Amino acid sequence: MLTIHADSRGRALAVEGELIAATGTLPELSAAYPRARVRAWPGILMPGLVNVHGTELLEGAYHPDPREADELGTEPLTGAALDAPALDDTRRGASARRGAQRMLAHGTVAAACEPLRHRVVRDAVQRTGLVLVDRADRPAGVPSLDPFAAGVPVVFAPAPRPGSAARFAVFDVPDEARLAERGAGTCVATVLAGRLVFRRR
Repeated sequence: MLTIHADSRGRALAVEGELIAATGTLPELSAAYPRARVRAWPGILMPGLVNVHGTELLEGAYHPDPREADELGTEPLTGAALDAPALDDTRRGASARRGAQRMLAHGTVAAACEPLRHRVVRDAVQRTGLVLVDRADRPAGVPSLDPFAAGVPVVFAPAPRPGSAARFAVFDVPDEARLAERGAGTCVATVLAGRLVFRRR
């Protein structure tokens, strides 16, 4: 089924299956696809973010289960703090899945990584749909689920165009300047391969 995603400024994308069918304004796409389902989102529709610290966040950090919050908190554990939970394959895979889901909740559609060493991490991330892109070296800055808080230039995925993969995010802000100011925690929706993989409740 074809779906039109539109933002508060009237910008819209028509998505069919895993691909972008068309781009334009909501009136243009509604006229071109009168039977399409329309999802109207608050804020701005953007290409989605690339988190440059993928290796550090997916394999080099432990993302506590909500049931562990009293003991371990809610933020990713790194360095010496990783000694707290015993990381067998089951916990390592579950942590990677939670980390990828938390990236999706920040409008991240791709993570830049060196080759991931643990198969359970690769498998868990692959199941979430998050795209992994190669990187040569560890970037500067501080690994953060919010790329705007990492202290390095923010990288966006390629702009959606007809025939490209349907991969984008929507942030509940009025414009790009406010997005940079308020950060990726303003994400209300993330779409990967045409699927709505995150929606703020």
